[in-house]
Parts: sequence; structure tokens; C-alpha cells
Amino acid sequence: MNKTIFHKKEQRRHIALIRNAKRFLLMRHDGGCNFLFRKIGALTVAAAVTCNLCGCAAFWDNGETEIKQYESSSESPSDTDKEEQSVTMEWEDAVELAADYMEGMTLEEKVGQIFVVNLEQLDGRKGSYYEFHKCTKTMLKNLQKYHVGGVILFSRNIAKRAQTVRMISKLQTGDKTPLFISVDEEGGRVSRIASNQKMKTTVFPSAEEIGRTKDDRYVYDMGRTIASEIRELGFNVDFAPVADVKTSKMNQEIGDRSFGDDPDKVGEYVSAFVQGMNKERVCATLKHFPGQGSSEGDTHKESVDIDSSIARLRKTDFVPFQKGVAAGADFVMVSHISVSKVTESSLPASMSNLIMQTILRDELGFEKIVITDALDMACITQEYTSADAAYHAFCAGADIILMPQNLEEAYDEILYKVQSGKITQERLNDSVLRILAVKAQKGILPDSRGQSDTEMKKSAAPTASGTTKEEKQNKK
Repeated sequence: MNKTIFHKKEQRRHIALIRNAKRFLLMRHDGGCNFLFRKIGALTVAAAVTCNLCGCAAFWDNGETEIKQYESSSESPSDTDKEEQSVTMEWEDAVELAADYMEGMTLEEKVGQIFVVNLEQLDGRKGSYYEFHKCTKTMLKNLQKYHVGGVILFSRNIAKRAQTVRMISKLQTGDKTPLFISVDEEGGRVSRIASNQKMKTTVFPSAEEIGRTKDDRYVYDMGRTIASEIRELGFNVDFAPVADVKTSKMNQEIGDRSFGDDPDKVGEYVSAFVQGMNKERVCATLKHFPGQGSSEGDTHKESVDIDSSIARLRKTDFVPFQKGVAAGADFVMVSHISVSKVTESSLPASMSNLIMQTILRDELGFEKIVITDALDMACITQEYTSADAAYHAFCAGADIILMPQNLEEAYDEILYKVQSGKITQERLNDSVLRILAVKAQKGILPDSRGQSDTEMKKSAAPTASGTTKEEKQNKK
């Protein structure tokens, strides 16, 4: 019997969320997200009927995804624990705050929220690869022009602690809606921050080594430590953990970034990492859905098709994602691999409605942000323009478009498609609501008190002398 994610308890919670969100948005002047609610309801019923016809009685199984809970190592709560307890927001409340906030946004601002870009896409004067160590006037100008939802920093942008904090703080002044500030900090060889000794953060071994030598408690502490350390610098999103189950020894793209080849064990470690991140109120990202641990190619260089059936994906690849979703992951990153046995096409998963909507949303019950892998990878740029890639990915169900090769082309295409009616306002609102709700829940978006975590960090950002603005005022 296939394991199922959409259990009765989850079903009731999901329906409650929909009812709350519908109440907040039903009467909005632009139609709000009625389309989302009608679609979810129809697809849920359709999926249940389909499973029933196929003999999948487990769709409404009474079983639940078991998630091991972790407690703090110390008996007394840390400052972070106390802060979390005082500001943690329920998802329903976050949706309400997001809906209220979204009502005051222009169409252009909404479109911008679906993009997360690197610094070169905000300032292309130095080409597509440059070691920006500060926020330039051109970046600020383009933040105000495109209203992007977030930025991603790489090792080339992260030189020293004070420099990183200053740059992030300055980027956050670029537009009225606070940014997702993201980074790939997995541990092992993909550690954009810890790989630099000057950053003075904890160095962790590869996931593969951890899978062989450490337990899940270690992974929870690892997730919490990484989250705490990058949050001090101003980051609020980590594109980690890797949830791929490595089932092919020929796999080089994932390689030692996977916790192993046992789906249950990988799932346990992924769940622990996500919970550690959540404890420090940093967004965790499950990647690379639907699972590319069996691939033998590299999507950074070429198109890749994995030879997996839906039965195999459910038995192996989906398991860690299922557990990560149940643990509270805020993002799921969708890969550019093709799964032709499942989709009956060569479309990348990041442009497949079957993968992102029918499977990830309807079957696995994921409610939060679906983000594409970077759209500047060769497997995409060889086949699609920036405009077409962004349009196809968004129409297929992605909420956030990561790193289109040309931001202007991608942004203008989505804006034009909404203005012309080819993308409905309701569809755009669906994604923007999720994005803003996650920002609200993580303290990035201002709450009813009018101040976000981001705004509080601005006052704590070090100046050129290394002291904060608050410290300078105290000295006066």
C-alpha cells in the first residue's frame, strides 16, 4: 500500500485553512484568491475519486506521517527560544496578515514578489558574474523598479561578517516589502558562508558523511546552528536541506549532498534539519523535487530525464519530501529534471503542472511556497528564453521564479500576461498570498505592531566602524 500524505487530520487542517483564507479574501476588490479555493476543492475531490477508481484506498488513510519532535539541549530556554515563543504566528494568522498587506499592493509589486534573483541580475554593469560586496545604487534603483521578492547571495558576495550584514541591511531598504535573503548553506561542499573562515561560522561535514556517522539529533542541532548563525547575518531563507535519496552511484550533481540511499533515514534527517531551522525562524527548503537522486546527468549542463515510475517515486523519492512537509518546511524547490514515465513528456519538472500541482500540492498536501531551481541553468537556457521559461514555470504552478537569466524580460513577460488576461489576477494572487504569508510567519513582513524582524535588524546593522546604530545612540 502506498504511503499517503493527505491524511484525515491533515485534510481537516487544510480545509480549515482554506475557509479562513477564503473569509479574508472573498470580498477583495480584485476577486482575491477565489480561484485558488475553487481549484483546490475541485482537485481534492477529483484526486480522491481518481485514487478510489485506481484502488488507492490509502488516499484517505487514517495513518499519519510520524514526525519526531526535538527539544532544546539546555533546560532553560535561550534568548532565541523566548523570542520565538513571543512572536511565532499561526499559519492562519499569517494568511490574514498577508491578505491585508496584499490589498495595498500594485500589480507591478505583486509581479515582482514572484522573483528571487542574484545581485548581477539587479546590477548587470559588470556582467553576469561579479564579486559584488556592497549594495549599489543600481541595485536599489532596480529593487524599486522590479519589486523582487528576494535575492540570493553566493560565496563571491560574502567576504566578511560586517560587510555581509551591511550589504544585506542596505538591500532591505530598497523597497517597501521586505526581501527574502537566501543562500545555499547545506553543510559540506555547498556552504557559501562556512567555506569562508573569515565568516566564523560552524563547518559541518557533508550530508553523506553525516548519514554514515551521525544521528538525527545531530542533524537537528546542525539545522538549528546553521539557521542561528546565518540569521545573525541577515539571511532568512536557507536553500537546504537536500531531500534527494541517492540511488545511483553515477549521480554527480547530488553526490555527497544526500544523506544516503535509505528513504526513511533520509526523511528522518530532513525532518530534523527542518525542525532545527524552524526553531530559529529561518525558512527551510526541500530540494530537489520530485527527487533527482537517481539521475546520472547534470541539469547545470544539459537536460536530464530520470527513468522513474510513479510507483518508484512514491516508494522512495517522495518519502523525505513527505516528512519535510510534515515538519513544516516553507519552500519546496522543484528540479529541472524530466520524468517522462510519469508526465509522458520531456518537460522539466519545473514546468510541469502534473508535478507541481497534482502531485506536490494535491497528493503531498504542500501549502506553502513552490520555487523553481535556478532558471539560468543550461538545461533551461538552451531551450527557453527568460520570458518563456518564467511564463511556463509560473503557469505550471511555481510561486517563485529563481534567477531568470534576464530579469527584465521575465518580469515584463509575466506583467504583460497578467495585463492581457492570459494569467489571471486570481492566479497571481494565489502565489503572492503564499509568499507574503511565509514572510509574515517568519517575522519578515511587518506585523500588526508595524515592525518586522528585518526592520529591527536594520538598527542593529554594524556601521563601518563595526558598531551598531543603537550602540552609537547609547554612547551619545
